[in-house]
Amino acid sequence: MNKSMKLLCAAKINLSLDVTGKRPDNYHTLDSIFQTVSVYDRLEVCLTEETGIILECDNPAVPCNEKNLAYRAAEAFLKESGISAGVRIRLEKHIPSGAGMGGGSADAAGVLYALNLLTGETYSNPELREIGVKLGADVPFLLLGGTARAQGIGEVLTSLKPLPEIPLVILKGTEGISTPAAYKAIDALENPVHPDTEAMLRAVETQNISLLAKSCANLFEAVTECEDVTRAEKKLLEYGAECAVMTGSGAAVFGIFKNPQTAQACAEALKQEFTFVQACHTTGQAFLTE
Repeated sequence: MNKSMKLLCAAKINLSLDVTGKRPDNYHTLDSIFQTVSVYDRLEVCLTEETGIILECDNPAVPCNEKNLAYRAAEAFLKESGISAGVRIRLEKHIPSGAGMGGGSADAAGVLYALNLLTGETYSNPELREIGVKLGADVPFLLLGGTARAQGIGEVLTSLKPLPEIPLVILKGTEGISTPAAYKAIDALENPVHPDTEAMLRAVETQNISLLAKSCANLFEAVTECEDVTRAEKKLLEYGAECAVMTGSGAAVFGIFKNPQTAQACAEALKQEFTFVQACHTTGQAFLTE
């Protein structure tokens, strides 16, 4: 008998993002404060009697094969668990791609989470994260959610004190940024100015939102020459944001606001100027079930 589950899978932002080194295998090590936000992809995962994986997506630009992390997550879960069942996934995309918001990773995390429940397997969250890290460095955090410090390549996670709902506006233009090129440019920096991760940790621990806004920083901005990012940051500050910082390796930018009304007014004013504009807030949960 077919079993299905509907989920909303949260995106993430990097409140701060530092690159601390490079391993012999060429992976870079990070020190970042991750935060889930109320921008969601909608996922329906169905367990079927026919074997095989079927992925459907409302966005024709999204591949519906093994190039898609949600598809690969289903493959990885079936292989790990030894279950011979079919999986059908319906994906409704709302997290922009090429944004540094972990959209593909959120979908993969959602598939692992849903299949664990639908199959009656009893993988713990850390065990699911071990499967997830093989798919992508952001997947473990997007299985955990909330506020967390990520170290290593992103897989060493320490949960932090949950932040209150902080109003945000996230903007993204049409330009994209090449992550490999950005890392290469960071490697070439002679005197990088690193984010103050300790100040950010103090802000989270004391729930000091003013200090948190001052401590938001991203090392990738030192090597980013993207007009959309510069324009987004300028606009957010003009409309009253406490700070405006790029997330991930780009190219989305988030602004922290004092109240939801100011955030909403900013989003309304800018909705024609960027391809993605959303007023949202920080959230403590990776998934919402529908």
